[in-house]
Amino acid sequence: MRFFSQSYTYDDSWAIVTLAFFLRYPNPYAAHVISCDVISREQTPSGSLVTTRLILKKGSMPRWFPRGIVSRAESWVIEESEVDPFGKIVRCVTKNLDHVKVMQVEESVQFAQIAEGKTLQHTEARVVSKFGWGLTKKIENHGLSRFKMNMQRSREGVSLILNLLRQSRLQPMTLGAPAHAEETPMPDRERTNTDQERNKTLWSKLKTYLSSPSSSH
Repeated sequence: MRFFSQSYTYDDSWAIVTLAFFLRYPNPYAAHVISCDVISREQTPSGSLVTTRLILKKGSMPRWFPRGIVSRAESWVIEESEVDPFGKIVRCVTKNLDHVKVMQVEESVQFAQIAEGKTLQHTEARVVSKFGWGLTKKIENHGLSRFKMNMQRSREGVSLILNLLRQSRLQPMTLGAPAHAEETPMPDRERTNTDQERNKTLWSKLKTYLSSPSSSH
């Protein structure tokens, strides 16, 4: 088994980071995600929101892996999350449902509000292979390497959505945000023009990706 742990701090509030996390698909940095569907969602007596999503991802096997063992390079992944709007904590666990003998990756992510209105993301992952044939350690090392690469791209995708949320001034009211919008100082003309240009660039990037044939499900 290979284990990985990492923490990362967002300068944004817990509410908007949580919203961006659940809106992260689709985005240009997650081209390997084919579909993402909610299969259940309920509110607990304590007020937490519990959601289960089914995600289909595509990938590729390394050249050194024996051919004919895995018939298709796609994998179903289940994501189980709990959003606690009072404690301002999100807990999310994902793991693949197929090819588990070859390799199973279980990821645990937590988002928590910290001081100065920032958000701490803590990620842990376990990569386990039961394949044998003298390839177990090599498969686990490959899986861990791919996980690290995909985690960086996932963070870039969340950051893209965060930028879009900031610039479109969306208020994540259902995730524990205050019932009133915070007042912000009026920017000068030069700052406004710069923000508008950045907004156009981000929206254009996302719209181009969404309208491309490769991103359709």
